[in-house]
Amino acid sequence: MTRYLPLILAGVLLNALAQITLKMGMRGIGHFNFRLENLGSVGLAVATSPFILAGLVCYVVSVVIWLLVLSRVEVSYAYPLLSVGYIVTALAGYLWLHEAMGPMRWTGIVVICLGVWLITRTG
Repeated sequence: MTRYLPLILAGVLLNALAQITLKMGMRGIGHFNFRLENLGSVGLAVATSPFILAGLVCYVVSVVIWLLVLSRVEVSYAYPLLSVGYIVTALAGYLWLHEAMGPMRWTGIVVICLGVWLITRTG
């Protein structure tokens, strides 16, 4: 199963990239309320945001990759490795989006890393 680890990580990293690009797109759009009168303006802003469109493309490609993964690997091995996305997304948010990362978040990332390492030892 470990021979499929690069494929799994490619899907996970694309999913994390989708999160970051979607966040960047929403930063450009800003806070909005879910109201019927906002549907047109917010919908147009979302539909024309290059970051949001890139994020959606990343999601679609990551789903295709994930389908390949599930056709080759036990779900009990592959699915927990999605948690790598939490690590990558948190680090990208910290480094590129300048989001706060307190000690508890760092501790959580270390725990996730340990869990991922344990899972890959069983493949």
